[in-house]
Amino acid sequence: MDNLAELFKKISGSSREPAGAVEYIIVGLGNVGTDYEGTRHNAGFMAIDRLARKYNTDIKKLKFKSLCGDVVISGKRCLLVKPSTFMNLSGQAVVEAMEFYKIPTENVIVLYDDISLPPSKLRVRRKGSDGGHNGIKNIIYLTGKNDFPRVKIGVGERPNPNIDLADWVLSRFKKEEYEALSEALDKSVTCVELIVDGKIDEAMNRFN
Repeated sequence: MDNLAELFKKISGSSREPAGAVEYIIVGLGNVGTDYEGTRHNAGFMAIDRLARKYNTDIKKLKFKSLCGDVVISGKRCLLVKPSTFMNLSGQAVVEAMEFYKIPTENVIVLYDDISLPPSKLRVRRKGSDGGHNGIKNIIYLTGKNDFPRVKIGVGERPNPNIDLADWVLSRFKKEEYEALSEALDKSVTCVELIVDGKIDEAMNRFN
């Protein structure tokens, strides 16, 4: 029976109760609540859900002002985080988790929406500025650093510059856009796996 359990862990890539210390924090940015489900601004939440589904884990533990889940990727224990602070205060959740597990910023991977990219595209960065994204801005402000890797998920540009930016990012994807987004979400999972495995350059070469 024990051998069967170990075999299942190897096949699934995950354990329900991972052992050892958390080495990476993987954060998806978004807003909580049914009003925001499926909106462009919640692409980060969608990516975390896709990652959790692949690794057969749940994102339902309430901790660090977030919904969290444990997963093992490339032999490393990772904490999956969906902040419940709302987008503009995402840094509060990130800092609490970092301080608790003593995780350096370079081991915090952030997934979030990018309106400068179409829904089928990703952009992987080792570090950088906030680029006008309020969630990233708050993380940089509260950590005092910008050297955390990030995976930007394209959600599409405003079709008309007169459309209010807030209205646009809180709008939902059209059917054809969501099909493209779904492919990007799968790719974002691969990006996270490569980054955790120390292969961020490969992730950038493959997906940028």
